Amino acid sequence: MAQEEEVLGKAYDSRLMKRLLQYLHPYWWQTSIALAAILIKVGADVLGPFLTLVAIDKYLSPVPRHTIFDRFLSDRPFVGIAQITALYVGLLLFSFILEYLQTYFMQWVGQMVMYDLRSEIFRHLQRLHVAFFDKNPVGRLVTRVTSDVDALNDMFTSGVLSLFEDVFVLVAIVVIMLTINWSLALVTFTVLPFIIYATKIFRDRVREYYRQIRTAIARINAYLQEHVSGMMILQLFNREERAYEKFSEINAVHMDAYKGTILTHAVYYPVVEVFSSIAIASVIWFGGGDVLRKAVDIGVLASFIQYAQRFFRPIMDFSEKYNILQAAMASSERIFKLLDTQVEIVSPAIVKKAEGPGRIEFDHVWFAYRTIPTHVGADASSAQPHLNSPEKISPEKNYEPDWILRDVSFTIEPGQTAAIVGHTGAGKTTIISLLMRFYDVQKGAVKIDDVDVKDMDLADLRNRYGVVLQDPFLFTGTIESNIKLGTARITDADIEQAAEDVNLSDFIRTLPRGFKEEVNERGSTLSTGQKQLISFARALAHDPEILILDEATSSVDTETEFRVREALNRMVEGRTSVVIAHRLSTVQRADKIIVMHKGQVREMGTHQELLAHRGIYYKLYQLQYKDQELPVAAGDD
Repeated sequence: MAQEEEVLGKAYDSRLMKRLLQYLHPYWWQTSIALAAILIKVGADVLGPFLTLVAIDKYLSPVPRHTIFDRFLSDRPFVGIAQITALYVGLLLFSFILEYLQTYFMQWVGQMVMYDLRSEIFRHLQRLHVAFFDKNPVGRLVTRVTSDVDALNDMFTSGVLSLFEDVFVLVAIVVIMLTINWSLALVTFTVLPFIIYATKIFRDRVREYYRQIRTAIARINAYLQEHVSGMMILQLFNREERAYEKFSEINAVHMDAYKGTILTHAVYYPVVEVFSSIAIASVIWFGGGDVLRKAVDIGVLASFIQYAQRFFRPIMDFSEKYNILQAAMASSERIFKLLDTQVEIVSPAIVKKAEGPGRIEFDHVWFAYRTIPTHVGADASSAQPHLNSPEKISPEKNYEPDWILRDVSFTIEPGQTAAIVGHTGAGKTTIISLLMRFYDVQKGAVKIDDVDVKDMDLADLRNRYGVVLQDPFLFTGTIESNIKLGTARITDADIEQAAEDVNLSDFIRTLPRGFKEEVNERGSTLSTGQKQLISFARALAHDPEILILDEATSSVDTETEFRVREALNRMVEGRTSVVIAHRLSTVQRADKIIVMHKGQVREMGTHQELLAHRGIYYKLYQLQYKDQELPVAAGDD
């Protein structure tokens, strides 16, 4: 995971910058105001020292000199000094206004760009295929949306335009200094090679520390996400101290890297200050001698000292801007890599609509998540990328697909309830994933009403299903919002009826706010059975054509299981239903039981037929004891 985080590119990449600047296009007039404010502010800033030159040479010099401001200034010294003072103060106020405009608009634009980027990333994440999330940790994806976007905000608000400002200031000061006195200008520039060398050392050191910081941040995010999610297991096995030690190690790397940047800055800035002071002292020495020899006016020397001070300020800022730009380039590369990840599972250009009551067919389906090496001595760690990933490959002679499903064929007729049973790893849940087209098959076809799911619109396909998973997932909100999931067509009456049908109403009546009761993250305040019943109500309220239950009763107690079983009888009525279960007591009434073994359909039939066959199902049944069989009500076949 850290491998990707450690890569830092150039401080400036024209390809990435061009793409980033596209995000400024919707806010071009705000950006234009900020840029105009910078250009005007540069002029106002560099004019200050020149006013010092005018004041000294025109009014304070023993031999007054003519200046370009003569026509605007009074010949009387006190009045002229007052005019220059007022103009200087006016320039300061004007610079303040321009600084405000620049800061306000660029901060505003930066926030808007952050909003747009985060929205785009989140929307893209929602469209990515499930295989992508199989191999990308949540912590890394969170880093993309948070700290990586923050790095781009720094670039937009205090990076690019501020860099332009520094460049303009430097150019303007160099031109003015060379115009006023080229020999003193060269004296000022003599320390530049030393400053450039110090900046290079600083840049390389900071770059390495920044790489460590980025790596540590990614690891901290991933570690926190994993361990907060697994806090119950952590506490159950008394692993708090060991987990804390590991986190402290990762956190220490982050802290040490930041200490390194602090130390580097603490050395670099004083070094530049020393060299700038040497340059200013040289200007005073050589310029002072010229003044004494009447070769240079004292006003020129005074203004040169001020220009020299301002000349080295943006040079020091360059190093900081370099860090911002490099962070932005690295972050943008990672963000665009995510945004450029191909969405593998998409609706076709020409959509076929399945018209029918919900017939399911698996037609000679072969499916593998990845390929594995086949040559002698191959290590499983050298497995090739996921077959349903952007790195999708064709198996070569040394690799073959690691088949999860092998030539699976069966049909479930409309209104039938089909149960899929088998040992762990037999491919039961994979069948469900293919049915909902979370993955695409490599061979064969999955069909709904004789239409291949690959030819159907994704939204239309998944709207047909109501799904209840083994581990019910609830979002932060209310019980009502978790049942509706934002579907406008579901009314309060639909929610109440669904709750009644799945035996959830008794629990709802015990809550002070009923369906408006707050649900914490992942439903932490609810029992597993209560969360499962809410999941049943959610599936039923959406009135699906096809109901899918994936181990829906495996993690509930016996009493809740009986309540769920009663609900199931009502839920499956009139619907095509697919039930995956380890407990055979929940599938005995199914119209068809499909027995999976090592990725293949080995048996198929009713409960009684499979028992009479005395095959795999019979062995599974014997392992779970015959007395788990449901009593058959009078009149039932």
